[in-house]
Amino acid sequence: MRLLLAVILHAVAAALAAAQLTVASTSPLLNANNVARTAPIRVTFDRALNTFTTSSAQFHAFGKQSGPIAGTLTFSNANRTLTLTPTRPFYAGESVMVLISHNLRAADGSFLRAQGYSFTFTVGVTPTYHRFELFDSFSNRDTPEDITRIYGGLACDLNRDGRLDLSTINQDSGDLRTFLHTGSYDTPYAAPVTPYPAIPLSSSPNDIADFNRDGLIDFITASDSENKFAILRGNGDGTFQQGVDIEAGLYARGIVTLDVDGDADFDIAVAHYISGTVSILQNNGVGSFATQTDIAIPGGPWALATADMNNDGIMDLVVGAAGTQQVIILRGNGNGTFTQVSSRPVGGHSWVIQCADLNNDRNIDITSANSTSANGAILLGNGNGTLQAATVYTTGGNTVSTDVADLDGDGDIDWVLSSFGAGVWYLYLNNGNGTFTPTEEFDAPRNPSCALAMDVDNDGDIDLALTDELADEILLLRNQCVSIDFNNDALFPDTTDIADLLTVFSGGACSTGDCGSIDVNNDTLFPDTADIQAFLGVFAGGPCI
Repeated sequence: MRLLLAVILHAVAAALAAAQLTVASTSPLLNANNVARTAPIRVTFDRALNTFTTSSAQFHAFGKQSGPIAGTLTFSNANRTLTLTPTRPFYAGESVMVLISHNLRAADGSFLRAQGYSFTFTVGVTPTYHRFELFDSFSNRDTPEDITRIYGGLACDLNRDGRLDLSTINQDSGDLRTFLHTGSYDTPYAAPVTPYPAIPLSSSPNDIADFNRDGLIDFITASDSENKFAILRGNGDGTFQQGVDIEAGLYARGIVTLDVDGDADFDIAVAHYISGTVSILQNNGVGSFATQTDIAIPGGPWALATADMNNDGIMDLVVGAAGTQQVIILRGNGNGTFTQVSSRPVGGHSWVIQCADLNNDRNIDITSANSTSANGAILLGNGNGTLQAATVYTTGGNTVSTDVADLDGDGDIDWVLSSFGAGVWYLYLNNGNGTFTPTEEFDAPRNPSCALAMDVDNDGDIDLALTDELADEILLLRNQCVSIDFNNDALFPDTTDIADLLTVFSGGACSTGDCGSIDVNNDTLFPDTADIQAFLGVFAGGPCI
């Protein structure tokens, strides 16, 4: 009897699965790196779609710098393949999330699974030699006495003009200050947009989404001192509507946006250190959040990130528990609930977590800034919701931010740690396998809060905007080849630069008396044959590699 019942249940389950519309493949691939900036987004299903009911409400994409991805939806492959062709290239290095609703319907009347389907990919960047040179800096204060305390930052295109704007989250002034890109190469940011939208005091963690599906970028940030988080709805021109404050648990810290229930709109998750919970707030489809569910997390949840840790097309949560110094993986069930599937020691007091595929195996890995423990950690993912043991990298002080991007354009993701105690930003280059080499340090005017990896000048490589928490200053570092001008005549590269390079390579003297910059490829070996090859490539009109 039991055997017969098992056979019947198996048959019923198989019939239900066969009745569901299913994702067969995606392009870009789930968790892919180095995606072309002009790549279309294609998803192929196991059967034809209902072309009359399919719209952006069921299938859309969101870039963490572009915001909502505008484009056209087309069908091919006997209506089994749905393609979103963006109207504008992605930003170099940005992370893009694709959201597919459980309301997506096939021609035979079947629907996608109740959990929907989400996947992310990372856009590729132009190769460079990670030569970062300070070219501009500015304060976000109105007057020298107007202390704001930059506690976080964002880089995204708020006014949809194809250039990245800068916003600072300010702890002491309790506001958001936005600098729109001017289009200038040398001074890309002018005075901040006024009036400044208010946010709760001591806000820092932040994320962006389009909560009400109006095609505009909205901000969200959490406050540990006021025990609430704020939603700022964007107007599409760099200004925001009056913020909506939502009461949270005690000591709200990490906050992220993701689709938790398969309806392809953005929900919210926020970690509460003292309450010991991660709260899930489900979007009702128009940007309101009535339903809240609390997940008990031992050890004081502090840092929070989202990624698909087990490659099932459902976004999961990654929690840094400060008290127990653990990183915890909460598997998304696709119905607004989560299940803890694994944990690992993270090597210290996890303050901020960022996720990325660090070794190009399309499994998501973890980076953590471990605050008062004065270190950062790398935990490689196994692709099934578990993590390998942490590799810890020591810093000089209170490590308050971890940021990731392909800083040299070699196809793997590099790493920046911001150390408040040491007054330094640490740059680590990826060795290609998820291990890192300390490469460069950038001194802060006083003490760092974070590093924004962004393409300031739209040349396809990653520049840096570094925020100083105590000086309330933003430093802009351009990733460029200006150091190829060996003889400092403002003409680079030209034939006299070639002459200098060959002379020094042959053992002669540099005409300027200082040939340190003849290390074209920034490998500390200069000048060698690799420098000559690199130089000739740029001289011939190639990129900085």
